[in-house]
Amino acid sequence: MAWEWWLVLLISTALFAIVMIMWHRTWVVSHRSALGRGPNRPALPAAQAEAATPVTPKQNVALVVNPIKSGAEDFIVQLITLCRSNNFSPPKVYETTVENPGAKQAMTAIAEGADVVIAAGGDGTVRSVATAMVHTGVPMAIIPLGTGNLLARNLDFPISSMDKLINIAVFGNNTPIDVGWVQITPEGEKETSGANPSKWDPQLFTVIIGVGFDAALVQDTEDKLKRRIGWLAYFMAAAQNLYYDLVKATVTIDEFAPSVIEARTIMVGNCGKLPGGVTLLPNAKLDDGMLDLAAVDTKAGLTGWAGLFGTVVLQGAGIHSDNYPKTGEIQFAQAEHVRVEMDRPAHAQIDGDPIGMAEILDAWVDKGALLVRTPPA
Repeated sequence: MAWEWWLVLLISTALFAIVMIMWHRTWVVSHRSALGRGPNRPALPAAQAEAATPVTPKQNVALVVNPIKSGAEDFIVQLITLCRSNNFSPPKVYETTVENPGAKQAMTAIAEGADVVIAAGGDGTVRSVATAMVHTGVPMAIIPLGTGNLLARNLDFPISSMDKLINIAVFGNNTPIDVGWVQITPEGEKETSGANPSKWDPQLFTVIIGVGFDAALVQDTEDKLKRRIGWLAYFMAAAQNLYYDLVKATVTIDEFAPSVIEARTIMVGNCGKLPGGVTLLPNAKLDDGMLDLAAVDTKAGLTGWAGLFGTVVLQGAGIHSDNYPKTGEIQFAQAEHVRVEMDRPAHAQIDGDPIGMAEILDAWVDKGALLVRTPPA
């Protein structure tokens, strides 16, 4: 077989790996365990739950933008034009930097009287801005300029229409959504009693965190390739990590007994849609007050990924059968608190950003904590 065909095989297999996360044979984790916040867990303020409400016609618009993203300059021009045509004050523009990716700028915008703060950039910009805006009562709007655009996709935004996105950002409804918080214990910092609360610095996530295959995939995806071919670049990285070692972990959720599981990847999500029409967590919702756990495993190498893909095809055709060997599966569960303690360090990611090797993920939901602009009714 010529090398071109081997490349096609690898890419196709990578597609299997990604699509597997959308449709697959599933079963629910049968053992759940006590996690709870505990006396030393930093308590976050209770969310102010409210129904979606329309915005006032005239408002002070602030923009936190990643200036290196493609389309950023054109978007700023369009936003200024819209504000001018509606007799708004010119939007205040705050550019992100590597050192300050958005949170500091968002806090400044709120302090200066912004009625809405637009996060324009990739998932990293959105996550950083959101960190500063939870529990403030000031809505965050999203202009997706990145590769994954995960939160925007889960909000069913019209990703391909800048005009519609700007209209949502300025004139959309204010809708409360959940966010997740996770305390990462990096490699080498695990203690006998677990994470040391005095060192805690929880990080916000809006979409999903994970360890194992998915995090290694993110780690190995080249930024240059993402700029050239978009989210398809992840497929190339997937081909490099098909044989990622199993992650063995003790998983504790809510008030139930611990479970020891082995999987290629373990993920905890606030919502479930990924690029390419893939739905990783079919039951996850942004406003259900729950986190969703998925533990993905395959056996027999390429056969395992292909087998899961075959199951997808059969299910899509309405064919369901348990009469053939299963080479892959996913475990699902829902909880308010999830603790994943690995027996050895594994690659970790937050909302598609690699964060190195981790030993413990300690995650919890913050219900209705963030107001976001959503399409007007």
